Amino acid sequence: MRTKINGEDVLCRVPSNYTLAELLRERLNLTGTKLGCNRAECGVCTVLLDDLPVFACTSLAVEADGRSVETIEGIGNDPVLGRLRDAFVEVDALQCGFCTPGIMMSLKPLFRAPAPVTRDQVKDAISGNYCRCGAYQNIFRAAMQAINETSSSQGRSKEEEDGGRSMHQ
Repeated sequence: MRTKINGEDVLCRVPSNYTLAELLRERLNLTGTKLGCNRAECGVCTVLLDDLPVFACTSLAVEADGRSVETIEGIGNDPVLGRLRDAFVEVDALQCGFCTPGIMMSLKPLFRAPAPVTRDQVKDAISGNYCRCGAYQNIFRAAMQAINETSSSQGRSKEEEDGGRSMHQ
């Protein structure tokens, strides 16, 4: 299969029953994609597949053939996720940090949403993610701060945008 992961072309062979999480973690050593429930219930394995959040634990690796995958390791090259990371640190939105990569990947599409982003939009975006520490209030605050500050600095308006809601598949 041929895919693009964090902007880099990847060519590999995988068994047909191999999950995207297995490919990322075991073959490509991208361990920022965590494994928790292996049933698409906790969201710690969330990555972006063609810019939409998916659970890597239940998505087959072959589904990424010819498509683009973005993991938390891509954060270094991405000013959007970099700003979100900084906001998480500023407002203490990452207690143990285990859920943070999946939550950040689930939030990224909101940076394309019409400004200003509401608390309900943030809740909807991370509805497939479970934070065992219960840091939700700070997660909401960090997300809204980063997204709305970024949209202000980019001059986005509702008329200019076409949306960007989370759609875990």
